[in-house]
Amino acid sequence: MMSEQKPVKELPACPVETTLTLIGDKWKVLILRDLLPGTKRFGELKKSIGSVSQKVLTAQLRDMETNGLVRRKVYAEVPPRVEYSLTDLGKSLKPILDAMRNWGEEYKASMN
Repeated sequence: MMSEQKPVKELPACPVETTLTLIGDKWKVLILRDLLPGTKRFGELKKSIGSVSQKVLTAQLRDMETNGLVRRKVYAEVPPRVEYSLTDLGKSLKPILDAMRNWGEEYKASMN
């Protein structure tokens, strides 16, 4: 059985803009950061990210799942257990996040 491919919205011509379209939201970058070490449940993600609302976190995760960055696995338990992890495509963003962390550290150090 072939996997169902969801239609991808029209992407910008500029590659930088394309990347920002996928991860340009503050919460998406933090979700990536928190899923890079491994799988997390929804509650763990919400706690590690902090001030994000449940509604916004759910919407961001769904969007990232639609775009192929995040995998959502539901376990048939009562209550249902849902785990999130990065796909290979999501993991491929690690160098971008590493560069952002390094730049942020250098910026903070230069301001002291």
